Amino acid sequence: MTKPGANGLTYAQAGVDIDAGNAMVDAIKPLVRSTRRPGADAEIGGFGGLFDLKAAGFTDPILVAANDGVGTKVKIAIESGLHATIGIDLVAMCVNDLVVQGAEPLLFLDYYATGKLDPKIGVEIVRGIADGCRQAGCALIGGETAEMPGMYADKDYDLAGFAVGAAERGTLLPRADLTAGDVVFGLPSSGVHSNGYSLVRRIVALAGLGWDAPAPFAPGQSLAEALLTPTRIYVKTLLAALKATDGIKALAHITGGGFPDNIPRVLPEGLGVSLDLSAISVPPVFAWLAATGGVVEREMLRTFNCGIGMIVAADAAKADEVEAALKAAGEPAIRLGEVVSLAAGDEPVSYRGKLAL
Repeated sequence: MTKPGANGLTYAQAGVDIDAGNAMVDAIKPLVRSTRRPGADAEIGGFGGLFDLKAAGFTDPILVAANDGVGTKVKIAIESGLHATIGIDLVAMCVNDLVVQGAEPLLFLDYYATGKLDPKIGVEIVRGIADGCRQAGCALIGGETAEMPGMYADKDYDLAGFAVGAAERGTLLPRADLTAGDVVFGLPSSGVHSNGYSLVRRIVALAGLGWDAPAPFAPGQSLAEALLTPTRIYVKTLLAALKATDGIKALAHITGGGFPDNIPRVLPEGLGVSLDLSAISVPPVFAWLAATGGVVEREMLRTFNCGIGMIVAADAAKADEVEAALKAAGEPAIRLGEVVSLAAGDEPVSYRGKLAL
């Protein structure tokens, strides 16, 4: 046990290293600056971050805010020692929730709590956060690093993210004119994204595999590398499509709860969607999870994105135009189905065909 010094205990003896925290702040300043954009200089060190909406080009903006984490996906990063991309996930989970409301992400703040601060790991995490912010076009204007011995084991950490965006008044999604017959598109995911990892980790344990084992579904990658594939950030492609066409009526980010819990969040009462599951090109990771864990299709659909990270509902008369706009922006949209009228007792999300598991 560490004994008090001649003048009593110090904060460092209690497990908190202020010097390590200051060293990390100095190391991440260039990363933070790399996210500057009109409206924010992305400098850290003050007591609060500033953003100038006028400089960002807005005239009558509505602010939209979102916060999220990455769940137990962080356990894989911690246990494997691979921290480079978990920050991208953190940004993605927040900014994708902003763009589905038609908002442009403007600023981001992070919260990083750990049992014992390792500045090298902290810098690696923030490097990923800065990468995600650049992908989303938002500025990293501040954050908090908390060293909390006794709350977390030494190597454990958790992350939370907070994002604010804006949209001009009258342009928010979903639109009120969604109607039966409108076309539903799906945008491909990069894999599991950042939901369902408690089940993923349970399946890995049942399979008896270590994180450094070759991934059975991804040749050339370790299991940890494959499962840590970062969440896709759809911001720039969707903002480009929204600018190119007025045919997009609603967007839904497919996160925890999958299709049946997320799509109804953007549908008016009395409307649902009918989806053709056979149209989805299911990434191999989902087939492996389903087979190894004995997970049935309905459970897969409610736990994972199953290959579709974003849903787009388009005006039926402008569906081709929306599809072309998405393709031009770099999104290979998949026609999944249509908006339908619901009768009493109908499920909001119905399916035809089968997932290719």
